[in-house]
Amino acid sequence: MNDKYLFSYENENEFKKLESALKKYNMLAYKKLYFEYYPQIKSGKFVGKEISSQGNVHNYEVILPTDALFAKVHGEVKLHYKVDDNQKTIFLIDLTPKEILSEGHQSELVTYKGVMVSKEHSDKDMFKINLLNMINKGN
Repeated sequence: MNDKYLFSYENENEFKKLESALKKYNMLAYKKLYFEYYPQIKSGKFVGKEISSQGNVHNYEVILPTDALFAKVHGEVKLHYKVDDNQKTIFLIDLTPKEILSEGHQSELVTYKGVMVSKEHSDKDMFKINLLNMINKGN
């Protein structure tokens, strides 16, 4: 008996854009997602934390590995997915932080001290990076 689950998407086009930006700007998270988490999830071993459940539908959230400074500036990189046990289907919902990944897909982002900087909020991002670097130097 085949216990494999099938992947589906709530919004495939949007998810693929976010996944592409993740590959381009955060290869560590992408490799872990693509080569470790996806095969585990497909085989029925649901990684991450279950955040809600309604009948046979379970929502999960997985924190992907990323640079600590990136996580402090933009937030943790997370995969959100939903499992339907009746249909043996996994719905890939979202990758966060959505704002910076969407912006990274639309145009080339610059980096500042090794961290992606949003074009829309560049001053805010650079301020956070400088502040975190000053705090780290003080320790």
